[in-house]
Amino acid sequence: MKKNIHPNYGKARVSCVCGETFETGSTKKELRVEICSKCHPFYTGSQRMIETGGRAERFRKKYGLAK
Repeated sequence: MKKNIHPNYGKARVSCVCGETFETGSTKKELRVEICSKCHPFYTGSQRMIETGGRAERFRKKYGLAK
């Protein structure tokens, strides 16, 4: 590799708006993020999956038709 052409890579502190902070590697000293694994609904389990039928099932339900 050529010398003096790559940015300095070091430890960086990541701050989330929820208050969580952690360290990672980056070319910047400090990073600010809006969402992290501590507050993202996918990781916290607060996300609800709603089972919805297909288009045909919704049509049948709407017009009261049987299969």
